[in-house]
Amino acid sequence: MKSLFKNYIESFQGLSKEVWYLALITLINRTGTMVIPFLSLYFINALNFSKDDAGWIFVCFGIGSVIGGWLGGKLTDKIGFYRVMILSLFSTGLCFIGLQFITSFWGLCFGILILMTIADAFRPAIYVSLKVYSKPENQTRSLALIRLAINAGMGIGPTVAGLIIVTQGYNILFWIDGITCIIAVSLFYYLVKAPKRDHIEPTEEVIEKKDKNIVYKDFTYWIFVGICFFIGMAFFQLVVTIPVYYNEVFNLNEFQIGLFWVINIGIIVVFEMPLINYLEKQFIPMTKHILVASLFMALSFFVIFENFWIGILIIHMVMMTIGEMLGFPYTNKFALNRAKEGLEGSYMALFAIAFSLAHTFSPKIGLSIVENFGYQINWLVTGAYGTVAVLLSIWLHKRIKNNL
Repeated sequence: MKSLFKNYIESFQGLSKEVWYLALITLINRTGTMVIPFLSLYFINALNFSKDDAGWIFVCFGIGSVIGGWLGGKLTDKIGFYRVMILSLFSTGLCFIGLQFITSFWGLCFGILILMTIADAFRPAIYVSLKVYSKPENQTRSLALIRLAINAGMGIGPTVAGLIIVTQGYNILFWIDGITCIIAVSLFYYLVKAPKRDHIEPTEEVIEKKDKNIVYKDFTYWIFVGICFFIGMAFFQLVVTIPVYYNEVFNLNEFQIGLFWVINIGIIVVFEMPLINYLEKQFIPMTKHILVASLFMALSFFVIFENFWIGILIIHMVMMTIGEMLGFPYTNKFALNRAKEGLEGSYMALFAIAFSLAHTFSPKIGLSIVENFGYQINWLVTGAYGTVAVLLSIWLHKRIKNNL
């Protein structure tokens, strides 16, 4: 027990104060992002949209995320991550506050598109900031700490949000989301000072080649992007289709649904950092971690195909969380390590766009399958996404092993 505790403490040591500040800001921001896990229920139950219409709104969610990821990467390379993060967080706060006043289908499509374009410009910027604020040997743990903050926030937020929805309704959540974004950006500006260079200058080799589109010619990286896409196609069922499934099949209300997120966050808070710390000492190739993560994602949805017992939901959540703990820190690290100096923003933008595209297609396809064929067929299709990610991970591992 003493050894386990020592390993747990050790996993947090050696990280820079800027990384800790970023984690705190992320925790506040994500705790405030209460409405996101309940958007599907908000559209269907509160605004009386059909599942098909809700799916189209989520398509706009994903398209905005794609545009935001691309734009954030370009701006990060051009004006630096610091300014991108400040502009994105502040503007996102205003957009969240305004979104509650939009209730028409086309208005929500446009509003969600704008919101996500602004919000997801933040993602490439924060990835690049970790490369600046953390030592190379600490990058994976720094990423894991930020993920821990994200998941802690996403664990606390939905649980509290579920209680608020049951007692007060949805509208107050948009105010909380907006205000916490503004609080987060204020703390960021106060605690984290801009470095002298908040974007990384290209090396002489990159300048000599003058090939700013090298990322698009990196075939191995495209395989990796494909893995991220299919992992995302599976994962985003968790925040769109799964809450509706809990509600319609198992008759759980928003508060009870929020409690399932506690399982996710509990596992991540207790085990992710020590697990990453342990794995980093084993010198296991990143591609193997990504492969195992894809396998757990796939198996979790084949498990949930059986819906005769509510305990299946817990088993599914545990398996998804294991896949998440292995997959997301190491996909982040792979993308950062693969990125050429001075072009980190472009590499991280493509990485973010892979998940954004998944967020575009996964909700629409999932909700349409549910509408026409039922939940169980959707789980089989989602399990197939994970299986494709497994096959691509095997291919990626072989190419990296051969230095391709």
